[in-house]
Parts: sequence; structure tokens; C-alpha cells
Amino acid sequence: MLGLAASTLRSGMHHLETAWLFTRSDFKTIILPVMIFANIVSPRHDPLALSCSLCWLWLHLFQGNVSNQSYSAPEDLLNKPWRPVPSGRISIKDSRALRWGLMVFCLGFSSLFSLNVVMTSAIFTVLVIVHDDFGLSGHPIGKNVLNVGAYVSFELGSTLVLSGEPSLNRTSLTALICSAVIILTTIHVQDFQDVNGDRMLGRRTLPIVAPEGSRIYILCVLPSISFVLASFWSLGPLCSAIFVSMGFGVGLRCFLVRDEIGDQLNYWLYNIWLMAAHLLPANARFHVLAW
Repeated sequence: MLGLAASTLRSGMHHLETAWLFTRSDFKTIILPVMIFANIVSPRHDPLALSCSLCWLWLHLFQGNVSNQSYSAPEDLLNKPWRPVPSGRISIKDSRALRWGLMVFCLGFSSLFSLNVVMTSAIFTVLVIVHDDFGLSGHPIGKNVLNVGAYVSFELGSTLVLSGEPSLNRTSLTALICSAVIILTTIHVQDFQDVNGDRMLGRRTLPIVAPEGSRIYILCVLPSISFVLASFWSLGPLCSAIFVSMGFGVGLRCFLVRDEIGDQLNYWLYNIWLMAAHLLPANARFHVLAW
């Protein structure tokens, strides 16, 4: 009996670790920025609602990553061999079956909240299908548009669950639109570090299509959008200077540092800037960045 319990425990821990590995690399890129956004714009912050919001976000991230990684095993073998599929923890066939099971589970979990949360979950699932099963992940513009849709779905669903409201108020909606613009205009920073794997799979990301132009673009757009956001959210002079300097620093580094290790650090720094950008709507509610 003890042997059976120990075996069951080991099996359960193995599956939990596999789930963790599917989402490990996205805690800094998805979980932290999205939860910052949801907490900033939501009027409710009780621990139970926060836990539900985090669970909703992680489950949908898990669903999207299982689907995506079931198609990107050759690339992951080169760039991220520790992921469950290339490391042999789960087969491509089983990961695709898991993906459909997670789709049903996520829709069921969303039904515990509101119709808009269910609709957000359904839209996210459609975006994942178009991205992975219809191959738009290899199109430089289509990939960015779908990434925006998925990111906004994460933010919308998490905020609705946390707030307990059926829809967003005006400030929250404005913040969501700003977030969509930020992701649409800057998210391909993540593609610099994955050029070798994307090229191997035949993808046409912006850094592959325009190696020099994409870096000049980021050098220009990060300081520009930082200035626009600082003005839009009425930051004070010191906060504006700090935030715009962050955008300029990340943009300049993306232009100057072009090796794989450097691009990985560039992406880390970009995510710090992105988290800071998600803090800006706090000034509309609390006026904490007016200095």
C-alpha cells in the first residue's frame, strides 16, 4: 500500500513538473506583466479572486504552450532542449491530445465566472488554433497580430476574473487598448533570440525578413512609445524621464548587441520595461507616478 502511494506521488510530481516546464519560460513574459496589469486596473483585490485570476491565466498559458510546443519540437531541440517534448517527457501525439483536453477544461473553468470570461477563453482557443494549426506562426505580420490577440485575451480574462465584474470600466478598457498597441509595436523583440530556430523551421519573422531594419525600428519605437505613454498617463517629470530612459536603453541595446546571448538579455530587459509599462495606468487611479 505504501509502495502504491509512493508510486502515485512520484507520478503526480512528474506530471506537475512537466506542466511547469511547459510554462517555465513565460513567467517573466506573461504571468508577471499580465498579473501586474490585472491588479492595477481591477477595483477588487481579495486573495480568493487573485488566486482564481492567476489560475485562469496559468491554465490558458498552459493550453497555448502545449499546443505551440507540440509544433515547435525541432526548434526547441536547438533553443530550449529542456522543454517537455524535445526532452522526451511527453510525445508530440500525447501533447496534442493534452492540448484539446485543456481547451475543454479551460472553457469549463471559465464558465464558473461570467459569459465574457467564457467568450474570452473561446477567442483565445481560436487564436491558438489559427496560430498553430493554420501555420500563421510563420508569418511576420500574422504572428504579431495573433500574439496581440492572445496577450489581450490573457489580460482581459484575468482582469474580469479578478474584478468580478461582467465588463471592464473605461480606465481598464483604455489600459487594455494601450497594452495591445504596446505588444503590436514591440513584441518582435522576442524573435531576435530565436532567429536560428525560426529560420530552421522556415518561419519569416521580422528579424529574418529585415535583419537591420527590425533593429533600427526597435531603436526608434521603444523610446517613442515610452514618451507617448508617459504623456498619455500624465506621469510626472522624474517618472517620465526614468521610463523614457528605460525604453531608450533597451532599444539602443537591441540595436548594438546582436549575438544570441546578448539578445536573450535584451529580451529580459524588454520584459522589465514591459512590466513598467503595465504599471503606468496606476497613475490614473492613484496618482502615484505624478512626481
